[in-house]
Formats: sequence, structure tokens, C-alpha cells
Amino acid sequence: MDNKVMYRMEKDAVGEKQVPADAYYGVQSLRAKENFKITGTKVHTEMVLAIAQIKQAAAIANKNAGVLDARVADAIVAACKDILGGKLHDQFIVDAIQGGAGTSLNMNANEVIANRAIEILGGTKGDYSIVHPNDHVNCGQSTNDAYPSSGKIALVKMLKNAIPALEGLKVAFENKAEEFKGVIKMGRTQMQDAVPVTLGQEFGAYAAAVERDIRRFRCAIDEMSVLNMGGTAIGTGINADKKYIETVVDMISDVTGMPFTQAANLIDGTQNLDGFVYVSGILKSCAVTVSKIANDIRLMSSGPRTGFGEINIPAKQNGSSIMPGKINPVIPEVVSQVAFNVIGHDTTVALAAESGQQELNAFEPVIFRCLFESVETLTNAINIFVSECINGITANEKVCRGHVDSCLGLATALCNHIGYEKSSNLAKQALREGKKLKEVALENSIMSEEELDEVLDPFKMI
Repeated sequence: MDNKVMYRMEKDAVGEKQVPADAYYGVQSLRAKENFKITGTKVHTEMVLAIAQIKQAAAIANKNAGVLDARVADAIVAACKDILGGKLHDQFIVDAIQGGAGTSLNMNANEVIANRAIEILGGTKGDYSIVHPNDHVNCGQSTNDAYPSSGKIALVKMLKNAIPALEGLKVAFENKAEEFKGVIKMGRTQMQDAVPVTLGQEFGAYAAAVERDIRRFRCAIDEMSVLNMGGTAIGTGINADKKYIETVVDMISDVTGMPFTQAANLIDGTQNLDGFVYVSGILKSCAVTVSKIANDIRLMSSGPRTGFGEINIPAKQNGSSIMPGKINPVIPEVVSQVAFNVIGHDTTVALAAESGQQELNAFEPVIFRCLFESVETLTNAINIFVSECINGITANEKVCRGHVDSCLGLATALCNHIGYEKSSNLAKQALREGKKLKEVALENSIMSEEELDEVLDPFKMI
């Protein structure tokens, strides 16, 4: 034992344990810290803030219901406001992944808030006769409604913060669509030459895809705005005052400044986590879209001499420790890596949601860790994609036009004039002889040169 550290003795159902005297957390938090040395990372800051808002709203609702003494309730509210103001976050010591369906974080919050409230009332930390973590801070609650509701509040905030990033990506693509509207290039299907398209049309399609993701994120926010608060242990509302049950979610809306509603069936709201699977799927869908676009940009910028070379992306850093002058597409690469991680998290969320039994799912901690990381990293990746890559893209117009002029995909435009079979034979001959399509068409007297120029004009094919 470090003689310089003073301790207080606390007791729980397991037994007695020494807790640092100046700690705001208590015995249950300390046991959880020791039990769950898993990720080395603490619970996300947004989750800490959200559970403080839950405790604040619950204290007010219980005070209004006549369940909590006003003096105790006001001290709890003041303690919660300290946390919301950025204080005491170092006292949240439990690992992000924990057994017990989130009880460790819930009790960590209860103990920190109780001890701060005790201080506010002039007492000494650990004197739970003044403010008790369970009887007062956790009044009318269970981990099983407070913990998932906290996670949902945190996700709503994070999803809202992600939407401006997506909107910025959409605008960046729209700007490039306008800038490149006159740049004709060859479209490709299955990595083979297809028919002409403008570079602007491609970027316009990217903007349209991101717009769908924005709509889905708004749906995800709606999904996360339904809380099971008031259900307590399994959704039956045991040990909670009726008035509290009826008002606590409205109070949460007041405290957070965001609209939340109570689940129509609190037992269902406690049992089932399909809403998190839905949100995870939306994050995965967005990740897939953004990564596909990043792959397209890597392909179009490949080279600079032996690849497609249709666009240039900003050079960000040396690309090799051995090859001088090599520049790699590091921003699109990191975007795709974030996407791979989000896709993996989606599998974890699905398995965790499926693994609940009967009235409760014990695996919410890993669900929240995955979802928080997915939203946060995806948001960061999108912001970097815009500022460090998309905004700086330029077009190699001559290269794009050269690909079009030499491409056999223009034969498609001849189908309406000479039929599919003859058009196909011309394309094969041009490929076999290493000639341009127009040259072979003239040799075969398909049309006059003026007619061919009209039919093979790529701008008329788009």
C-alpha cells in the first residue's frame, strides 16, 4: 500500500474494499476497473455526458413526483451539471467494454454523482447516508433503461454532428460536377471500356449517392430518439413512481434540448436492440458508398504515366522510402480503411444484438463502442476526404479526350445505324489491327466521314 495515499473503506455485496479517499468513484467502479482490463480505453466522452443528463433528468422527475427530497435532488442536479461542464471526467474509470450489461458505467456515474452531491451538501465523500448512489442517484432507474438510453442520446448527438460532414462531401462533389461538366471521358463497366460520360456526370452521381446517406442518417437519428426510460429492470417499471415514469422522458428532452419519446412498449424497448442494428446498417451503407467513391478516385488518378491519369489528386506526402518521387493516394486509402473497420463493426453489432436472451441484452457495451467508433471515424474520414482530396482534384482533359477518341466503345453509337453485329465486327477489326474505330469504318465504307463525325460525336452520346 502506498503510504502517501489515503483511503476510505467502502462495502458492497461482494465485501469491503479500500477506495482512495479523494476519489469520487466508489467500490463498484473500482471493482469494474480491476475486472475489465479489456481495451485500455474508457467510455466515450459523449456517453459520460449522456448518462449525466439521464441522472439529472431523473432527479428532477423524482423531485417533482415527491419521491426525492428537494435538497438531495438539487445536489444531484448540481453534480450532474459539473460533469456536463467538463469536470470529473477522470473519475469515470471503467473500460468501454465491460460485462454486466453496462452496470459498471451506471454505477460509476451513480457513485461519482453521489460523492460530488455529498460534497455540495457539506459532507465527506463516502458518507452515503447523505446521498446514496443507488437509493438517490439511481432512484426510479435500472442500468437496463439508463444505460441504453444514455447510449442513444450519445448516438443522436454524434449522428447530428456527422450530417454536416456528409453535406460538405455532397457540396464538394456538386462543385466538381459543375467544374468538370465539359470534360468528356470514357465510362467503364467491369473495368472495361463502355460508353462516353463526362467527368462532371460522374461526380454528380457521387453527390446523389451521398444525398441518400444524409437521408438515412436522419432516419437513424429518429430511430435513436425512442427511449425505454421508465421501464427500469425489464420494462415493467418496478420500483419507479408512476408520475416519474410518465414524465422522465419529457424531462430528458428538456435537459438535452433534443426531442425524445418513450417507447410504446417498455418491455420490448428493453429486450430488443434491433434499432442499433438498423443504425449500424446505415453507417455500413455510408461507409460502402464513400469507399467505393474513394476507389474510383484512386483508379482515375492512377499513374501518373502508366495508369488512367484522368484526374490529379493533391500530393500529401512521400509515397515510398525507396522509390524517389513516388506519391500515393493516401487520403482515399485511409477512407477505405475506415470503411473496412465500420463494416467489421456492423457484424459485431449484429451478433451482439442477436445474442440477447429474453428480457435483456447483456452485450450493449460492445455495441456502443462499435457504433461510437464507426460514427466518429467515418465523420473524421469524410472531413479529411473533402479538405485534403476532393476539393483539390483537377482534370487531365486531354488524357480523358484521348481515351475517348481511341476507344472502341464508340461502336455502341453505330448500333442504331448498322446493327449490333456489324458494329461488333468493326470494333473487333479495329482492335485486331490497332486502328481507331472511325478509320476502320471509313475503310469499310460504312458512312461518309461527315456522317461518322456526327454519329461518333461523344457529346451526343451523353
